[in-house]
Parts: sequence; structure tokens; C-alpha cells
Amino acid sequence: MKNKLLTKKEPEKKLLLALKKKAGRSFSGRITVRHRGGGVKRLYRIVDFGEEKLGIGGKVVALEYDPNRTSFLALVEYQDGEKRYLISPHNLKVGDEILCSEAAEIKFGNRMKLKNIPVGTQIFNIELELGKGGKIVRSAGTSAKVISNEDGFSHLEMPSGEIRKIPWDCFATIGQVSHPEKRFEKIRKAGRRRLKGWRPTVRGTAMNPPDHPHGGGGGGKASIGMSHPKTPWGKPARGVRTRRKKWTNKLIIKRRK
Repeated sequence: MKNKLLTKKEPEKKLLLALKKKAGRSFSGRITVRHRGGGVKRLYRIVDFGEEKLGIGGKVVALEYDPNRTSFLALVEYQDGEKRYLISPHNLKVGDEILCSEAAEIKFGNRMKLKNIPVGTQIFNIELELGKGGKIVRSAGTSAKVISNEDGFSHLEMPSGEIRKIPWDCFATIGQVSHPEKRFEKIRKAGRRRLKGWRPTVRGTAMNPPDHPHGGGGGGKASIGMSHPKTPWGKPARGVRTRRKKWTNKLIIKRRK
């Protein structure tokens, strides 16, 4: 399915960047994210998440795979001759024309201000602050929905079910992110997971008591033996809120389910 959708071509050399892998380590070299490392070499594609081509029309010349993200990329050639990578919306085809403008036609791939997008429209790659580029709703198959526009804010229903206010001068792209069938893909073997840069993960219940709060438990396979699961450092895990108090909390109208 993936091969039929994508264009058979090499990635655009001018839009490639070599990034050094960190393998889950911080600036001091300590492991801060566990179970990361290895993986195949891959080049980063420079993606335009914002409005750098405001008011300039473009034509989709290719749909490409990106090893660094779950969605596909659209290679767009603009009227001034420059090419850019964009996150491709679902059902976008080679040859389609797109436009980034304050107010544009409501069709897949067009990008415009939230206040000019009709209620009920699916959107993605949404800005949180004007001019900072799209920050949320960028993974494969996701989309948010415009619920209302009032008092300088657009009310959006996020993929999680959360309803949030975002300044209506911010930009968003019309449609749903490409590759919605990503959620049904299976890794199938350990080797493919290693190629993705994931190292083996040991269950806490398989460890000894000094190594994990879930460890120990006699000769057989035992439960964790406590009312709530914990991290290796004893903090509550799974289903526990980790979000700290932020000023953006006042923009949340309804929490996710």
C-alpha cells in the first residue's frame, strides 16, 4: 500500500540534514531516556511547519517517505522555483496545487488562519503562537476539529478529546495527516525494532527487588504486589498526571477523557 502511494525518487539533497544521534543521552553523556541506541543511519528532512511561503502558490511534485516521522511528506515546488517539504495531508496527490494564505479555498493542503476556517473542518499542524510554526497534531492519521470561533480564540477538539482555545490568528492546515493506516502496522520481529533504534526492554516484574519496585515475588510469574504500578525510581506510573502547572491551563476548556 505504501509503495503505491509514494513517488519513486531520491530525497531532495538541498533539504537533507545530517544529525548526530544522541542514543537517549543528555549533554553530559548520561542516559536520560532508556532503551534507545543503534538503529540505521538516516538523514533528517527539513520540513516547513510554518508560513515561510505565505501568499505563494505551490504544486505537489512528489510524495515521499520520511524515516524520522510517522506521516508522509509532500515535496512542493512553488511559483518562485523553490522546493519545500510539507507534512502531507491524507488524499493529497501529485499535481495538486496548494496555497498558504490568511484566507484560502477550503481544500486539502491549504493553510490559513483559524478564524477563516469554517466550524466542523478537520485541521492539523496547528500553531500555538503566531509565527512559531505548527506544533501540535502532526502524527500520522491525526486531525483536530474546529468547534467555534469567538472572542479572539478558536475552540478546537484535539485528537485526545481535549477541547482547547487557541488564538484565531494562528495558522493551521486543512485536512487529516497522511498515512492513517500507520496504527495497524505490526513490527513483527525484534530485528526491525532494533533498526528503528530501540534497545531491549526488560519487564520490572522479571527483575530482583533491589533493581525495581515490581521485582521479586517467588518462583513463578507474580503480579506487581502493590496497588499502583511504579517507575524504577518509585514514582507512580501509568494513568498518573505528569503535567505541571502551566499558564496554558487556562486555555483548556475540557480535559481529555
